[in-house]
Amino acid sequence: MTLYHFGNCAALVYVPYYFTYKYSGLSEYGAFWKCVQAGGIYVFTQLCKMLVLATFFPDTDTFSEGAPFNFIAEFLRCSVDLVDFLGLAFVLSRIPGKGHSKLITAGLGWATAEVILSRGLMLWVGARGAEFSWIYIQKCLESNVLLVQHLSTATLLWLFSRHDLDKKFAPVVVLLLVATSYRGVWLEGTLHAMSAGPWLSLALKALITSCMGVGTLHIYSGLAQQIGL
Repeated sequence: MTLYHFGNCAALVYVPYYFTYKYSGLSEYGAFWKCVQAGGIYVFTQLCKMLVLATFFPDTDTFSEGAPFNFIAEFLRCSVDLVDFLGLAFVLSRIPGKGHSKLITAGLGWATAEVILSRGLMLWVGARGAEFSWIYIQKCLESNVLLVQHLSTATLLWLFSRHDLDKKFAPVVVLLLVATSYRGVWLEGTLHAMSAGPWLSLALKALITSCMGVGTLHIYSGLAQQIGL
């Protein structure tokens, strides 16, 4: 039973990532190693963030997942997370080509590295335990939300770097990037104020991420049509 539960959780996490790679056309472009390189840059970026947090914010208990919500601590952590934007922008600059394949390669490689490092050990140790817990199903579903978020972030960074972006959309792109970076402040703070349970929190995160993704896709599709991608 425990192995069956572990298999379900693993499939729930990794199958959407596989389908994204297969049916987005990346397999036809031979982009596998580009995704691996994006994952490697993700690992390096996280090491840099850990060094910054350990050096300037030594009180690591404040930033732990189980700690109560702290606005100042969350704001500082999200500020450090801006390093992710630099790493993802570097990934985009290293991937040749243009169009959706470049964005999906960067976002998928980044998201896959995160889900392997943050969910792999948790599933192997926890989901194979003797007791069933819904928390692993919730974490797996949250991984799918993170996939959409990282694809949207990669697209927003690409749009931000474009000089031919319509001026009326430029503030929207900046606003979405700021909202993405500091979602730990405003979103987690809102959920904490609402005393939302885990399933409601997951549903609201999925809804907000979907809305931001649809808005990003709308801006991208307009620019892609304009420049003939």
